[in-house]
Amino acid sequence: MPELPEVEVVRAGLEPAVAGAVIDGVEVFDERSLRRHDRRSGDFAALLDGQRTLAAVRRGKFLWIPLHSRRALVIHLGMSGQVLLRSPGTETGLGSLDRLLRIRLHLEHPEHGELWVNFVDQRIFGGMAVDRMLPVEGAAPAGFAGSAAGDWELSVPSQVAHIARDPIDPAFSDRLFFAALRKRKSGIKRALLDQRLVSGIGNIYADEALFAARIHYDQPAASLSSAKAKHLLAAVREILYRALAEGGTSFDALYVNVNGESGYFSHSLTAYGQQGKPCIRCGTIMVRERFMNRGSHFCPRCQRLRVSASS
Repeated sequence: MPELPEVEVVRAGLEPAVAGAVIDGVEVFDERSLRRHDRRSGDFAALLDGQRTLAAVRRGKFLWIPLHSRRALVIHLGMSGQVLLRSPGTETGLGSLDRLLRIRLHLEHPEHGELWVNFVDQRIFGGMAVDRMLPVEGAAPAGFAGSAAGDWELSVPSQVAHIARDPIDPAFSDRLFFAALRKRKSGIKRALLDQRLVSGIGNIYADEALFAARIHYDQPAASLSSAKAKHLLAAVREILYRALAEGGTSFDALYVNVNGESGYFSHSLTAYGQQGKPCIRCGTIMVRERFMNRGSHFCPRCQRLRVSASS
């Protein structure tokens, strides 16, 4: 699944197109992409048709478009979902249009005119849903929305309400994060991937941050010293900001921005996918170990397990 940098790149690309636009048509080509939509709330297309879109908002890996009806269009990218902006009548440039295009929104924007928002998904793990909004506690916006602002900022889709804030959210609490780590006996990477604790971090950026902080992925979270936990959080933020600056990480055509362009942070990776190569710090051969049906990439010398995982 795309992680925070990739979703933020998509959000930023959508923002100028959806802020103040009106949906004047919805085409659903594959009902499987509506599996997260609660049909009891109404027909997907009917709930969207005629609605004014207010912004593009993100919390961690999760993306939504607030609507004038005080609902939201939630967009799940899944493993291969893409949100592409197109001029009417153009092709996606991704091969078979009939096979990959799942949903299309027709937008009418006061400045940009008519636009298509194409949801393309090869593996169909992602999708769209119209969801109700829930109020958030406090005065901080529910998610990041770029330059857009409005009363919708203080509400979050019900499907996203359980997701924690991400480390580059101004409202993220370092103190609460560190307190939660002190209670976790599980390995630190498992904690970083728990979206209820901290959102936006997936396998790639967890490996990169742990490498930067010289921490073994299975180091019990509660065993980290205060200084080490602060070093790790700083590394997470640095990695996320660097990836954002480089447009995210693309290994193939499954992740692209709204214009169909790939990110290039893959050229800057120092841990993820580097197994069999020498560590850039000490020269030890990087390794990959199975972890949660995926893999963890690390340097066995720089990232030694300091405390037994069973303790």
